[in-house]
Order: sequence, then C-alpha cells, then structure tokens
Amino acid sequence: VQLVESGGGLVQPGGSLRLSCAASGFTFTSYVMSWYRQAPGKERELVATIPIVDGSPRYADSVKGRFTISRDNTKNTVYLQMNSLKPEDTAVYYCHARNFWTTYEYWGQGTQVTVSS
Repeated sequence: VQLVESGGGLVQPGGSLRLSCAASGFTFTSYVMSWYRQAPGKERELVATIPIVDGSPRYADSVKGRFTISRDNTKNTVYLQMNSLKPEDTAVYYCHARNFWTTYEYWGQGTQVTVSS
C-alpha cells in the first residue's frame, strides 16, 4: 500500500499550489480520501474530505472558499487545490485513506508546504 504526495513547496502569500496523492495497493474506490496538515508545535488537523463517489466534500472552516479537494477514481489520485495561501497554511500536508466499511486506514509520508515572502 502506498500513498505518495507531491506538489508541495515554497509559495508567496496569495499564491497557489496543487497537491497530488497517488494511491496504490488497495481498492481506491472503497476509500474516503482526506487531506490533513500538521504545523510545527500543533496537532494534526483535518483539512478536507471527499466521499467515494457521491456527496459533497467537507472542509475545515479555515480553508473554506480557498481550498478544493477532488479525486480521479480512474487515476487513483486525490488532489488538493490551494488558492489564496496564507502564512498560517504552512504545514506538512498528509494524504489519508479510510475504508468506508472497515477500520482500515493509510497515511502518506507528507509533503511540506511553506507560505512565506
């Protein structure tokens, strides 16, 4: 099982980044996909979640209107489009998969996002 994140980096405030998470080794369409983040000295927090097929994504209040989560079930990939980035968005971003019917879950290794001028 692998969740491989990419797309992180250094961006100026107000800029954009698109994170990708490529999944392999499990049935992607049986898993709810999410992005979490963890800033230095803080607990890991849920950023966004997207259902398997139908239903609306959910977002943390701090990112609503700026971030968009999406998934491509044909490519086994989940994305996080991040716009209007703020310094407080600086964190390691983690991809997470949770099986809809069981307790199985998987984490990616994380990708660093730094928002700074």
